[in-house]
Amino acid sequence: MLDERRAALKRNKMIAGGLMLGAAVLFVVARLQQGGGYWEWVAAFAEAAMVGALADWFAVVALFRHPLGVPVPHTAIIADKKDAIAENLAQFIQEKFLATEVLVERLREFDPARHLSGYLVTGENAEGLARGATRVLSESLGFLEDERVGKIVSAAMSDRIEKFDLSTSGGKLLDALRRDDRHQVVLDEIMRRLGQWLSTPESQEKIAAALDNWVDTEYPLLSRFIPNRPTFSRTAGEKIVGKVNGFLQAVNADPAHELRHEFDRIVEDFTVRLKHDPALRGKVEEIKQKAVSNEQLSHYAKGLVADLKDWVSEDLDRPHSRIRKKIAGAAVGLGHTLAANQELRDSINEHLEAVARKYAGNLREGFARHISGTVRQWKNEDFVDEIELSIGSDLQFIRMNGTLVGGMIGILLHAFSLLLR
Repeated sequence: MLDERRAALKRNKMIAGGLMLGAAVLFVVARLQQGGGYWEWVAAFAEAAMVGALADWFAVVALFRHPLGVPVPHTAIIADKKDAIAENLAQFIQEKFLATEVLVERLREFDPARHLSGYLVTGENAEGLARGATRVLSESLGFLEDERVGKIVSAAMSDRIEKFDLSTSGGKLLDALRRDDRHQVVLDEIMRRLGQWLSTPESQEKIAAALDNWVDTEYPLLSRFIPNRPTFSRTAGEKIVGKVNGFLQAVNADPAHELRHEFDRIVEDFTVRLKHDPALRGKVEEIKQKAVSNEQLSHYAKGLVADLKDWVSEDLDRPHSRIRKKIAGAAVGLGHTLAANQELRDSINEHLEAVARKYAGNLREGFARHISGTVRQWKNEDFVDEIELSIGSDLQFIRMNGTLVGGMIGILLHAFSLLLR
């Protein structure tokens, strides 16, 4: 592309120069004839064409450099005004192309959510998106496996864990759970699971066995006088389970049950202690430090991460990757959801417009600084060369037209002078 532009510029320069030279030769030949008739008309045409060609040559060359190397004032305009051009170009783009309302209007016309849904519902597009995502994921895994990166990540995580106040964070979490009695849901779930466990034959057998073992251990003499001990233990276990289940049902049915109040007090007391009790906070911190410094736990965590990386890497290398298939399926699903839900599309578009309004100012200024700074850093000769390659070829047509139009004006002036004689 660059070579083609250079070739076109060179060709048009030769044509324009040839026309100028031709006009000069024609003028000399016509003057040498020293006669009248049509040679007067030829001389008039050639003289005006030569003047027009020279004038336009000077004007075009003066844009880029000093004509014939002579530093005539107001020549080499583009090189001298490079900084001003950079600033004006950046300001023009900032105000005309990147104005907030212009960006928002273009975004609204484009309707990104509709285009996104149309793009994703096509299986080939979703598959291409999945391939791109998995490629990025695969390359990211390779980056994370770098020993240097691993050291930095490990050091950063250790620093974060060291600074993390587990006690205070735990207290805040419990405070959040206690709002609107949401912690009672935890108690309800505990009682539900306990009731389910107690209702199973296996758990009742374990309770009967434990009860039988307890009687045998604590009251060995009494256990000898209990007839049919297996039946006794099973019956006693069933009665215990029945009593416990009855208690659990009573708690579930009564929002103001004493157990719930006691649970409130326990959670509240523990929350306050987590925040303010130095002894408890010290124990929590000690547990955290032991967990962090535990080599076996560390090796186990690293092993899990390594296994996960290996599994992901192996899957991504397969022609029919399950991860890629899942991503593609999710993309198609999102496309169909967007296509069927106008409210969701409107929501996405509105959020994108809000983002554009919020960051358009910084975007405009950043682009303007980038454009202005980049152009300013260019060398004058590189800048001039780039501009000349972009518009210089077309400017040569001005020289060509100037030569021909000048010649025609010369003929008209000669005709007008003959009329005035």
